[in-house]
Amino acid sequence: MLAFPVELHPDDNGTLFVTCPFLPEVKTFGDDRADAMRHASDAIEEAIAGRMARWEDIDVLPDTDAFKTAAAEDRLVKLPLQAVMKLLLFRACKQEGVTRAELARRLGWHREQVDRLFRLDHASRIDQIDAAVAAVGRSFELELHAA
Repeated sequence: MLAFPVELHPDDNGTLFVTCPFLPEVKTFGDDRADAMRHASDAIEEAIAGRMARWEDIDVLPDTDAFKTAAAEDRLVKLPLQAVMKLLLFRACKQEGVTRAELARRLGWHREQVDRLFRLDHASRIDQIDAAVAAVGRSFELELHAA
């Protein structure tokens, strides 16, 4: 699971202002807690998508005290599985120094096909993400846990 803790601050107009300490560009609000968390999820995905589009670093959070506190207080925004897979692919490419153009060459794909792997708003096929991960010398390992 990849998740980001958020901070909920009561605003002077009765709404909740939401920030994410690990993604400073995330700033949103909600009418109540549930609405604020929905907006936070959207804002976090947008922030990650923007960083991926600009090929900027995205840190995956360690299991810190702040993370544990946010989890205990139900202030964690969990990323959808496909977003997690795309983010991990992105980080592997960055760590290995593999550009999108190089990934396209390794896979024998058109550049547009590779670009879609890094778009969170595109529903990529799992086998394509897996092939791209293998092309950078990595593999996925999944575990199923009780909810």
